[in-house]
Amino acid sequence: MRRSRKEMIAETRAKLIAAARQAFGTVGYAESSMDDFTAAAGLTRGALYHHFGDKKGLFQAVVHQIDDEMTERLAEISARAPTLWQAVVDNWIAYIQMALEPEIQRIMFRDGPAVLGDISLWPDTNGCVMGLKEQLAELKADGLIVDVDPEAAARMINGASIHAATWIASSDSPEETSEKAVSSFRALLEGLHVDEAGRDPR
Repeated sequence: MRRSRKEMIAETRAKLIAAARQAFGTVGYAESSMDDFTAAAGLTRGALYHHFGDKKGLFQAVVHQIDDEMTERLAEISARAPTLWQAVVDNWIAYIQMALEPEIQRIMFRDGPAVLGDISLWPDTNGCVMGLKEQLAELKADGLIVDVDPEAAARMINGASIHAATWIASSDSPEETSEKAVSSFRALLEGLHVDEAGRDPR
């Protein structure tokens, strides 16, 4: 059965992204070449330029794919939490801990900021912040967090989590650094939480 043009385009993009993801995740952005991607995918440089513009454009596509996968995993973690507050805590702790995974560590938290700039300014990040803002607004309305501006708190939580993850990714001892980061981040989150009696725990 003859494939449609749309299917052929999707297949070409998928091949290039898969080849690039393998290279970026093993040797890193700087050491990988466009010839490596195209050879592994069985395609030409022209195909890469046509679909992604350049190496950076292909890297952005890989980052977007991984980010989507991370978001899906985090949503599943949140869905298992017994309360909204616990869902927030579990989600953001898990995000930080993902910096221990080799592929995510290298692509998202080491090469990502170097190639694409501050993670907090990436297009996909704003959606995460706005989602957290809505959760914090609901928690605030229910009296389960202290009286803070939900968007300001969401941006601070997001920034702290990104900093923690990049710290882990660049550390000589990622496991040890992760333990420190998670413990401190958890304490910061708990500073927002109001106990069941409605008292500010601080």
